Amino acid sequence: MAHPTGRPGEVFAAFLKLGLTSFGGPIAHLGHFRDELVTRRRWLSDEAYADLVALCQFLPGPASSQVGFALGLFRAGWLGALAAFAAFTLPSALILFAFAMGAARISGPAGTGALAGLKIVAVAIVAQAVLGMARSLCPDAPRASIAAAAVVVLAAVSGPAGMVAAIALGALAGLALGRGAGKGGDVHAVPVSRRAGAAALAVFVALLAVLPLLAGTGQAAALFDSFYRAGALVFGGGHVVLPLLQAEVVQPGWVTPDAFLAGYGAAQAIPGPLFTFSAYLGAVSGPAPNGAAGALIALAGLFLPGFLVLAGALPLWDRLRRNARAQSALQGANAAVVGILGAALYAPLFTSAIGGMADFALALVCFVLLVAWKTPPWAVVLVAAAGGAALGLAGAA
Repeated sequence: MAHPTGRPGEVFAAFLKLGLTSFGGPIAHLGHFRDELVTRRRWLSDEAYADLVALCQFLPGPASSQVGFALGLFRAGWLGALAAFAAFTLPSALILFAFAMGAARISGPAGTGALAGLKIVAVAIVAQAVLGMARSLCPDAPRASIAAAAVVVLAAVSGPAGMVAAIALGALAGLALGRGAGKGGDVHAVPVSRRAGAAALAVFVALLAVLPLLAGTGQAAALFDSFYRAGALVFGGGHVVLPLLQAEVVQPGWVTPDAFLAGYGAAQAIPGPLFTFSAYLGAVSGPAPNGAAGALIALAGLFLPGFLVLAGALPLWDRLRRNARAQSALQGANAAVVGILGAALYAPLFTSAIGGMADFALALVCFVLLVAWKTPPWAVVLVAAAGGAALGLAGAA
Protein backbone atom coordinates (compact mmCIF):
# COMPACT_ATOMS: atom_id res chain seq x y z
CA MET A 1 0.00 0.00 0.00
CA ALA A 2 1.12 3.55 -0.73
CA HIS A 3 0.95 6.31 1.87
CA PRO A 4 -0.69 9.61 0.79
CA THR A 5 1.50 12.69 1.18
CA GLY A 6 -0.89 15.55 0.35
CA ARG A 7 -3.81 17.35 2.00
CA PRO A 8 -7.52 17.25 1.07
CA GLY A 9 -7.60 21.06 0.75
CA GLU A 10 -4.81 20.97 -1.80
CA VAL A 11 -6.69 18.32 -3.78
CA PHE A 12 -9.94 20.31 -3.63
CA ALA A 13 -8.27 23.47 -4.96
CA ALA A 14 -6.59 21.61 -7.84
CA PHE A 15 -9.78 19.85 -8.91
CA LEU A 16 -11.98 22.92 -8.53
CA LYS A 17 -9.78 24.60 -11.14
CA LEU A 18 -10.21 21.56 -13.38
CA GLY A 19 -13.97 21.41 -12.74
CA LEU A 20 -14.32 25.02 -13.89
CA THR A 21 -12.11 24.78 -16.98
CA SER A 22 -12.21 21.16 -18.29
CA PHE A 23 -14.35 21.34 -21.42
CA GLY A 24 -14.48 18.72 -24.15
CA GLY A 25 -15.61 15.42 -22.63
CA PRO A 26 -13.78 12.50 -20.97
CA ILE A 27 -10.79 12.27 -23.31
CA ALA A 28 -10.12 16.00 -23.00
CA HIS A 29 -10.54 15.77 -19.21
CA LEU A 30 -7.81 13.13 -19.05
CA GLY A 31 -5.52 15.47 -20.97
CA HIS A 32 -6.30 18.32 -18.54
CA PHE A 33 -5.56 16.01 -15.58
CA ARG A 34 -2.22 15.00 -17.05
CA ASP A 35 -1.17 18.59 -17.78
CA GLU A 36 -2.12 19.87 -14.33
CA LEU A 37 -1.37 16.96 -11.99
CA VAL A 38 1.33 14.91 -13.73
CA THR A 39 3.31 17.48 -15.73
CA ARG A 40 2.92 20.59 -13.56
CA ARG A 41 2.34 19.34 -10.01
CA ARG A 42 4.14 15.96 -10.38
CA TRP A 43 1.71 14.07 -8.16
CA LEU A 44 2.64 10.83 -9.94
CA SER A 45 4.66 9.59 -12.92
CA ASP A 46 3.47 9.39 -16.52
CA GLU A 47 3.69 5.60 -16.39
CA ALA A 48 1.55 5.41 -13.24
CA TYR A 49 -0.96 7.82 -14.76
CA ALA A 50 -1.20 5.72 -17.93
CA ASP A 51 -1.82 2.61 -15.81
CA LEU A 52 -4.57 4.41 -13.90
CA VAL A 53 -6.29 5.62 -17.09
CA ALA A 54 -6.15 2.11 -18.53
CA LEU A 55 -7.79 0.69 -15.40
CA CYS A 56 -10.63 3.21 -15.42
CA GLN A 57 -11.31 2.60 -19.10
CA PHE A 58 -11.48 -1.12 -18.31
CA LEU A 59 -14.17 -0.66 -15.63
CA PRO A 60 -17.80 0.43 -15.82
CA GLY A 61 -18.43 4.01 -14.73
CA PRO A 62 -17.40 7.58 -15.62
CA ALA A 63 -13.76 7.14 -16.64
CA SER A 64 -12.53 10.71 -16.13
CA SER A 65 -14.29 11.05 -12.75
CA GLN A 66 -12.87 7.69 -11.67
CA VAL A 67 -9.37 8.84 -12.62
CA GLY A 68 -9.90 12.05 -10.63
CA PHE A 69 -11.23 10.09 -7.64
CA ALA A 70 -8.17 7.80 -7.71
CA LEU A 71 -5.77 10.74 -8.07
CA GLY A 72 -7.30 12.34 -4.99
CA LEU A 73 -7.04 8.99 -3.19
CA PHE A 74 -3.36 8.62 -4.07
CA ARG A 75 -2.61 12.18 -3.00
CA ALA A 76 -4.57 12.56 0.25
CA GLY A 77 -6.37 9.32 1.10
CA TRP A 78 -10.14 8.86 1.19
CA LEU A 79 -10.79 12.49 2.15
CA GLY A 80 -8.70 13.50 -0.84
CA ALA A 81 -10.78 11.22 -3.09
CA LEU A 82 -13.99 12.85 -1.86
CA ALA A 83 -12.47 16.31 -2.27
CA ALA A 84 -11.48 15.53 -5.87
CA PHE A 85 -14.96 14.25 -6.68
CA ALA A 86 -16.77 17.19 -5.09
CA ALA A 87 -14.57 19.87 -6.64
CA PHE A 88 -14.62 18.38 -10.14
CA THR A 89 -18.35 17.61 -10.10
CA LEU A 90 -20.06 20.50 -8.29
CA PRO A 91 -19.56 23.30 -10.86
CA SER A 92 -21.31 21.47 -13.71
CA ALA A 93 -23.89 19.89 -11.39
CA LEU A 94 -24.91 23.29 -10.04
CA ILE A 95 -25.13 24.81 -13.52
CA LEU A 96 -27.34 21.97 -14.76
CA PHE A 97 -29.50 22.16 -11.64
CA ALA A 98 -30.01 25.87 -12.27
CA PHE A 99 -30.91 25.12 -15.91
CA ALA A 100 -33.43 22.52 -14.74
CA MET A 101 -35.06 25.04 -12.44
CA GLY A 102 -35.23 27.71 -15.15
CA ALA A 103 -35.97 25.70 -18.30
CA ALA A 104 -39.70 25.48 -17.56
CA ARG A 105 -39.90 29.30 -17.52
CA ILE A 106 -38.46 29.65 -21.03
CA SER A 107 -41.21 30.65 -23.44
CA GLY A 108 -41.80 32.45 -26.73
CA PRO A 109 -40.72 31.33 -30.23
CA ALA A 110 -37.04 32.19 -29.70
CA GLY A 111 -36.82 30.50 -26.29
CA THR A 112 -38.61 27.31 -27.30
CA GLY A 113 -36.62 27.28 -30.53
CA ALA A 114 -33.36 27.49 -28.59
CA LEU A 115 -34.46 24.50 -26.49
CA ALA A 116 -35.25 22.64 -29.72
CA GLY A 117 -31.72 23.51 -30.89
CA LEU A 118 -30.32 21.83 -27.78
CA LYS A 119 -32.17 18.65 -28.75
CA ILE A 120 -30.87 18.86 -32.31
CA VAL A 121 -27.23 19.33 -31.29
CA ALA A 122 -27.47 16.13 -29.23
CA VAL A 123 -27.96 14.22 -32.52
CA ALA A 124 -24.72 15.64 -33.94
CA ILE A 125 -22.73 15.05 -30.74
CA VAL A 126 -23.81 11.42 -30.38
CA ALA A 127 -23.23 10.79 -34.09
CA GLN A 128 -19.65 12.04 -33.60
CA ALA A 129 -19.26 9.78 -30.55
CA VAL A 130 -20.55 6.73 -32.43
CA LEU A 131 -18.15 7.42 -35.31
CA GLY A 132 -15.14 7.82 -33.03
CA MET A 133 -15.97 4.80 -30.87
CA ALA A 134 -16.62 2.61 -33.91
CA ARG A 135 -13.20 3.45 -35.32
CA SER A 136 -11.38 2.55 -32.09
CA LEU A 137 -13.55 -0.22 -30.62
CA CYS A 138 -14.85 -1.96 -33.77
CA PRO A 139 -11.81 -1.93 -36.09
CA ASP A 140 -12.46 -5.39 -37.58
CA ALA A 141 -15.35 -7.43 -38.94
CA PRO A 142 -15.97 -9.59 -35.82
CA ARG A 143 -16.28 -6.61 -33.49
CA ALA A 144 -18.36 -4.66 -36.01
CA SER A 145 -20.65 -7.69 -36.11
CA ILE A 146 -20.92 -7.65 -32.29
CA ALA A 147 -22.00 -4.00 -32.48
CA ALA A 148 -24.63 -4.81 -35.11
CA ALA A 149 -25.85 -7.77 -33.05
CA ALA A 150 -26.29 -5.44 -30.06
CA VAL A 151 -28.65 -3.29 -32.15
CA VAL A 152 -30.62 -6.42 -33.10
CA VAL A 153 -30.90 -7.38 -29.42
CA LEU A 154 -32.21 -3.91 -28.55
CA ALA A 155 -34.72 -4.07 -31.41
CA ALA A 156 -36.07 -7.28 -29.87
CA VAL A 157 -35.77 -6.40 -26.17
CA SER A 158 -36.00 -2.72 -25.25
CA GLY A 159 -35.03 -0.99 -22.03
CA PRO A 160 -32.40 -1.91 -19.41
CA ALA A 161 -32.94 -5.65 -19.88
CA GLY A 162 -32.00 -5.41 -23.56
CA MET A 163 -28.88 -3.40 -22.75
CA VAL A 164 -27.72 -5.86 -20.09
CA ALA A 165 -28.30 -8.72 -22.53
CA ALA A 166 -26.41 -6.93 -25.32
CA ILE A 167 -23.38 -6.20 -23.11
CA ALA A 168 -23.33 -9.75 -21.67
CA LEU A 169 -23.57 -11.33 -25.12
CA GLY A 170 -20.85 -8.98 -26.38
CA ALA A 171 -18.55 -10.04 -23.54
CA LEU A 172 -19.20 -13.72 -24.28
CA ALA A 173 -18.51 -13.15 -27.98
CA GLY A 174 -15.27 -11.38 -27.05
CA LEU A 175 -14.23 -14.38 -24.96
CA ALA A 176 -14.98 -16.69 -27.87
CA LEU A 177 -12.89 -14.56 -30.23
CA GLY A 178 -9.99 -14.48 -27.76
CA ARG A 179 -8.33 -11.42 -29.29
CA GLY A 180 -7.21 -9.85 -25.99
CA ALA A 181 -3.62 -9.82 -24.81
CA GLY A 182 -2.35 -9.49 -21.27
CA LYS A 183 -0.10 -6.55 -20.50
CA GLY A 184 3.08 -6.47 -18.45
CA GLY A 185 4.91 -3.75 -16.62
CA ASP A 186 4.90 -2.47 -13.06
CA VAL A 187 1.82 -0.95 -11.45
CA HIS A 188 1.79 2.04 -9.12
CA ALA A 189 1.14 1.08 -5.48
CA VAL A 190 -2.29 2.16 -4.24
CA PRO A 191 -3.54 3.10 -0.76
CA VAL A 192 -6.30 0.45 -0.78
CA SER A 193 -5.92 -2.91 0.93
CA ARG A 194 -7.32 -6.09 -0.59
CA ARG A 195 -9.76 -6.32 2.32
CA ALA A 196 -11.07 -2.81 1.65
CA GLY A 197 -11.29 -3.57 -2.06
CA ALA A 198 -13.24 -6.76 -1.41
CA ALA A 199 -15.63 -4.85 0.85
CA ALA A 200 -16.23 -2.23 -1.87
CA LEU A 201 -17.00 -4.92 -4.43
CA ALA A 202 -19.36 -6.64 -1.98
CA VAL A 203 -21.25 -3.39 -1.46
CA PHE A 204 -21.39 -2.83 -5.24
CA VAL A 205 -22.94 -6.26 -5.85
CA ALA A 206 -25.24 -6.09 -2.81
CA LEU A 207 -26.72 -2.76 -3.89
CA LEU A 208 -27.21 -4.02 -7.43
CA ALA A 209 -29.21 -6.96 -6.04
CA VAL A 210 -31.10 -5.25 -3.20
CA LEU A 211 -32.05 -1.87 -4.70
CA PRO A 212 -34.59 -3.32 -7.19
CA LEU A 213 -36.33 -4.99 -4.24
CA LEU A 214 -36.53 -1.65 -2.42
CA ALA A 215 -37.69 0.33 -5.46
CA GLY A 216 -41.32 -0.39 -4.68
CA THR A 217 -41.10 1.27 -1.25
CA GLY A 218 -41.18 4.82 -2.63
CA GLN A 219 -40.11 7.11 -5.44
CA ALA A 220 -36.82 8.08 -3.75
CA ALA A 221 -35.73 4.45 -3.65
CA ALA A 222 -36.91 3.87 -7.22
CA LEU A 223 -34.98 6.92 -8.44
CA PHE A 224 -31.77 5.86 -6.71
CA ASP A 225 -32.16 2.31 -8.02
CA SER A 226 -32.57 3.49 -11.62
CA PHE A 227 -29.53 5.76 -11.55
CA TYR A 228 -27.40 3.20 -9.70
CA ARG A 229 -28.23 0.54 -12.30
CA ALA A 230 -27.35 2.91 -15.14
CA GLY A 231 -24.03 3.81 -13.48
CA ALA A 232 -23.20 0.13 -13.00
CA LEU A 233 -23.68 -0.66 -16.70
CA VAL A 234 -21.85 2.25 -18.34
CA PHE A 235 -18.83 0.87 -20.15
CA GLY A 236 -16.97 3.61 -21.99
CA GLY A 237 -18.39 6.49 -19.93
CA GLY A 238 -19.44 9.80 -21.41
CA HIS A 239 -22.11 9.60 -24.09
CA VAL A 240 -22.77 5.90 -23.45
CA VAL A 241 -24.81 6.90 -20.40
CA LEU A 242 -27.43 8.47 -22.69
CA PRO A 243 -29.32 5.30 -23.74
CA LEU A 244 -29.10 3.86 -20.23
CA LEU A 245 -30.59 6.95 -18.60
CA GLN A 246 -33.20 7.29 -21.33
CA ALA A 247 -34.38 3.77 -20.59
CA GLU A 248 -34.47 4.42 -16.85
CA VAL A 249 -36.19 7.82 -16.67
CA VAL A 250 -37.99 8.49 -19.97
CA GLN A 251 -39.63 5.11 -20.51
CA PRO A 252 -41.28 5.13 -17.03
CA GLY A 253 -42.55 8.66 -17.73
CA TRP A 254 -40.50 10.42 -15.02
CA VAL A 255 -38.90 12.81 -17.56
CA THR A 256 -40.40 13.85 -20.90
CA PRO A 257 -38.38 13.10 -24.06
CA ASP A 258 -38.14 16.81 -24.88
CA ALA A 259 -36.85 17.73 -21.42
CA PHE A 260 -34.38 14.83 -21.54
CA LEU A 261 -32.83 15.87 -24.85
CA ALA A 262 -32.76 19.59 -23.99
CA GLY A 263 -30.85 18.84 -20.80
CA TYR A 264 -28.45 16.53 -22.62
CA GLY A 265 -27.72 19.26 -25.16
CA ALA A 266 -27.15 21.82 -22.40
CA ALA A 267 -24.73 19.43 -20.67
CA GLN A 268 -22.41 19.65 -23.70
CA ALA A 269 -21.83 23.39 -23.17
CA ILE A 270 -20.38 23.24 -19.68
CA PRO A 271 -17.11 21.99 -18.15
CA GLY A 272 -16.79 18.92 -15.98
CA PRO A 273 -18.12 15.36 -16.26
CA LEU A 274 -21.10 14.56 -18.47
CA PHE A 275 -22.50 12.36 -15.69
CA THR A 276 -23.67 15.53 -13.93
CA PHE A 277 -26.51 15.39 -16.45
CA SER A 278 -28.02 13.24 -13.70
CA ALA A 279 -28.45 16.33 -11.51
CA TYR A 280 -30.64 17.87 -14.20
CA LEU A 281 -32.67 14.69 -14.63
CA GLY A 282 -33.21 14.26 -10.89
CA ALA A 283 -34.32 17.88 -10.60
CA VAL A 284 -36.91 17.72 -13.42
CA SER A 285 -38.20 14.21 -12.71
CA GLY A 286 -41.64 13.51 -11.40
CA PRO A 287 -43.22 12.51 -9.11
CA ALA A 288 -41.35 13.89 -6.10
CA PRO A 289 -38.65 13.83 -4.89
CA ASN A 290 -37.34 16.22 -7.51
CA GLY A 291 -35.69 19.63 -7.31
CA ALA A 292 -32.60 19.68 -5.08
CA ALA A 293 -33.44 16.36 -3.39
CA GLY A 294 -33.96 14.60 -6.71
CA ALA A 295 -30.71 16.05 -8.06
CA LEU A 296 -28.71 14.76 -5.07
CA ILE A 297 -30.29 11.29 -5.25
CA ALA A 298 -29.61 11.02 -8.99
CA LEU A 299 -26.01 12.26 -8.68
CA ALA A 300 -25.21 9.84 -5.87
CA GLY A 301 -26.88 6.93 -7.64
CA LEU A 302 -25.08 7.42 -10.94
CA PHE A 303 -21.56 8.03 -9.58
CA LEU A 304 -21.50 5.57 -6.65
CA PRO A 305 -21.20 2.24 -8.54
CA GLY A 306 -18.24 3.43 -10.58
CA PHE A 307 -16.36 4.49 -7.45
CA LEU A 308 -17.17 1.24 -5.61
CA VAL A 309 -15.97 -0.94 -8.47
CA LEU A 310 -12.84 1.23 -8.85
CA ALA A 311 -11.98 0.82 -5.16
CA GLY A 312 -12.52 -2.90 -5.52
CA ALA A 313 -10.37 -3.21 -8.64
CA LEU A 314 -7.38 -1.09 -7.58
CA PRO A 315 -5.75 -3.84 -5.46
CA LEU A 316 -6.37 -6.39 -8.25
CA TRP A 317 -5.29 -4.24 -11.20
CA ASP A 318 -2.01 -6.06 -11.80
CA ARG A 319 -3.83 -9.38 -12.10
CA LEU A 320 -6.55 -7.93 -14.33
CA ARG A 321 -4.19 -6.24 -16.78
CA ARG A 322 -2.18 -9.45 -17.24
CA ASN A 323 -5.30 -11.58 -17.90
CA ALA A 324 -5.85 -12.06 -21.63
CA ARG A 325 -9.36 -13.49 -21.13
CA ALA A 326 -10.46 -10.40 -19.21
CA GLN A 327 -9.11 -8.21 -22.01
CA SER A 328 -10.99 -10.30 -24.60
CA ALA A 329 -14.28 -10.00 -22.71
CA LEU A 330 -13.78 -6.24 -22.42
CA GLN A 331 -13.21 -5.93 -26.18
CA GLY A 332 -16.50 -7.70 -26.86
CA ALA A 333 -18.41 -5.65 -24.27
CA ASN A 334 -17.02 -2.40 -25.70
CA ALA A 335 -18.09 -3.39 -29.21
CA ALA A 336 -21.60 -4.04 -27.90
CA VAL A 337 -21.58 -0.60 -26.27
CA VAL A 338 -20.95 0.97 -29.69
CA GLY A 339 -24.08 -0.77 -30.95
CA ILE A 340 -26.10 0.44 -27.95
CA LEU A 341 -25.04 4.03 -28.57
CA GLY A 342 -25.76 3.65 -32.28
CA ALA A 343 -29.28 2.47 -31.47
CA ALA A 344 -29.76 5.51 -29.22
CA LEU A 345 -28.69 7.75 -32.09
CA TYR A 346 -31.81 6.61 -33.93
CA ALA A 347 -34.20 6.40 -30.96
CA PRO A 348 -34.70 8.51 -28.95
CA LEU A 349 -32.38 11.10 -30.51
CA PHE A 350 -33.19 11.30 -34.23
CA THR A 351 -36.84 10.34 -33.91
CA SER A 352 -37.46 12.94 -31.16
CA ALA A 353 -35.27 15.85 -32.27
CA ILE A 354 -35.54 15.89 -36.06
CA GLY A 355 -38.98 17.01 -37.18
CA GLY A 356 -38.23 18.15 -40.72
CA MET A 357 -35.58 19.14 -43.25
CA ALA A 358 -34.67 22.37 -41.42
CA ASP A 359 -33.94 20.42 -38.23
CA PHE A 360 -31.89 17.89 -40.18
CA ALA A 361 -29.92 20.68 -41.86
CA LEU A 362 -29.06 22.23 -38.48
CA ALA A 363 -27.98 18.84 -37.13
CA LEU A 364 -25.79 18.30 -40.19
CA VAL A 365 -24.16 21.72 -39.77
CA CYS A 366 -23.39 20.88 -36.14
CA PHE A 367 -21.96 17.48 -37.12
CA VAL A 368 -19.65 19.01 -39.73
CA LEU A 369 -18.50 21.65 -37.23
CA LEU A 370 -17.60 18.91 -34.74
CA VAL A 371 -16.02 16.36 -37.07
CA ALA A 372 -14.52 18.37 -39.94
CA TRP A 373 -13.78 21.73 -38.29
CA LYS A 374 -12.96 20.33 -34.82
CA THR A 375 -15.07 23.04 -33.19
CA PRO A 376 -15.32 22.71 -29.37
CA PRO A 377 -18.64 21.13 -28.32
CA TRP A 378 -19.64 24.12 -26.18
CA ALA A 379 -19.34 26.41 -29.21
CA VAL A 380 -21.39 24.02 -31.35
CA VAL A 381 -24.08 24.02 -28.65
CA LEU A 382 -24.26 27.81 -28.90
CA VAL A 383 -24.57 27.56 -32.69
CA ALA A 384 -27.40 25.03 -32.32
CA ALA A 385 -29.25 27.15 -29.76
CA ALA A 386 -28.98 30.21 -32.00
CA GLY A 387 -30.05 28.19 -35.02
CA GLY A 388 -32.99 26.74 -33.13
CA ALA A 389 -34.06 30.22 -32.00
CA ALA A 390 -33.89 31.45 -35.60
CA LEU A 391 -36.01 28.52 -36.78
CA GLY A 392 -38.51 29.21 -34.01
CA LEU A 393 -38.83 32.86 -34.98
CA ALA A 394 -39.14 31.95 -38.66
CA GLY A 395 -41.90 29.48 -37.88
CA ALA A 396 -43.80 32.06 -35.85
CA ALA A 397 -43.53 34.75 -38.53
